[in-house]
Amino acid sequence: MLIDIFPHILPKRYFDALEAGPGQRFGMMRRMRSTPVLFDLDQRFRIMDTREGYVQVLTLGAPPIEEIADPDVSPDLARLANDEMAALVERYPDRFPGFVASLPLNAPDAALLEIERAVGTLGATGVQVFTSVRGKPLDAPEFQPLFDRMAALDLPIWLHPTRPASVADYPGEPRSRYDIWWAFGWPYETSAAMARLVFSGLFERHADLKIITHHCGAMIPFCEGRIGGGLDQLGLRGEDAEDRAAKARINGRPIDHFRRFYGDTALFGATGGVECGVRFFGAERVLFGTDMPFDAGGGSGFIETIASIERARFTAAERHLIFEGNARRLLRLRG
Repeated sequence: MLIDIFPHILPKRYFDALEAGPGQRFGMMRRMRSTPVLFDLDQRFRIMDTREGYVQVLTLGAPPIEEIADPDVSPDLARLANDEMAALVERYPDRFPGFVASLPLNAPDAALLEIERAVGTLGATGVQVFTSVRGKPLDAPEFQPLFDRMAALDLPIWLHPTRPASVADYPGEPRSRYDIWWAFGWPYETSAAMARLVFSGLFERHADLKIITHHCGAMIPFCEGRIGGGLDQLGLRGEDAEDRAAKARINGRPIDHFRRFYGDTALFGATGGVECGVRFFGAERVLFGTDMPFDAGGGSGFIETIASIERARFTAAERHLIFEGNARRLLRLRG
């Protein structure tokens, strides 16, 4: 079986709610409308049927709920999204063995309540968060209870990048040009969020916390050498007491704390990238994920992600872990 743990969906009732209200002010909605696989199940099923044994653990597609809805609205949107994904899992268990809950992170107290409801009542297999919350980093104090609760539940957190085109690449410019905000900005945002969590001491508090990073850890595996030696020197390049305190806050080398994350295989068919990620994290910490339908094929590109894993220099046991075994273990999937 091929268990895709990072495809995206916008359930029809949720998508309609976005169209009718808060989604109108979010720039990426134009792309969402032009990607019908997000909300058209018939198209999704036709594509899924091109590969036998392919199933999906559903995650909500962008935009992040907290970026399009104020705190008085975002909890209702999160509940609607989670109800709809849970209904799809109930209706099509052979296609969707599970779903990942979305949270209204601009309303932290409501987010905690939604974790309890989504996991305890709806059966969610984890939660998805984005790399920042309206500009706030995930190591901000108001988000610590979320990580505490997921550690107690021993269920994964899916980490998805976010960075709008309005974040310019150079001072004085009104926006990021040439989709740099997406092609390079999103991997940077993932890497920066991982670093902030590492140096906040998150893994000192919760050594076994499971965080699945989109796009196989972004820049971290490829830059292992630079990050490894470079962050060993944290606090020596300047006079910032906070940097020195962060280095002292964690035990051992920083690079080894980055290895505590997990990664998916959503690298758009890049075999070398998948091999790099598995060498860094280990095969037991990489899970099959495609980013469908944003997979360079309008949904059908997941075939190339599968091919990249089959081409890679992995053993049969490693492929089994990546395609299926790790998902079953971490997500507690039935069937």
